[in-house]
Formats: sequence, C-alpha cells, structure tokens
Amino acid sequence: MKRFHVHVVVPKLDESVQFYSSMFGAEPSVLKDDYAKWMLEDPRMNFAISARGGEVGVNHLGFQVAIATRS
Repeated sequence: MKRFHVHVVVPKLDESVQFYSSMFGAEPSVLKDDYAKWMLEDPRMNFAISARGGEVGVNHLGFQVAIATRS
C-alpha cells in the first residue's frame, strides 16, 4: 500500500479538525488531544495535523509504503 503523507502543524486543533473534516468529507481515523489523522482513498493520502508546537505550516512530507527495501 502506497500513500503520500503530509503533516501540518496548526494553531488550533479543534478548528482545524472541523475544517479538514468538511473539506475531505470524512472524520479523522485517529483523533487525540493534540493530533488528528485522515487515511484518505481519493486522493490516496495519509494527512495529519498536530498542535504540538513548532512553526505553523507544513511540517514534513513523505511516502508511506508497506515495506521499504533497498535494491
């Protein structure tokens, strides 16, 4: 399973969860006090937000794969 991954730091988690849930048309698959994650199928993406401090904006990008191998 391959997915693009985006993690964004937000200033207010509750407001951001409402915004992204409305935009994606889905509730988060994981919701904690300072973190939320959506495992989306269209687009195929692992999208996460957190209010754990740090500069607001894109924290990191990545690729989620079942098994990473070296050739």
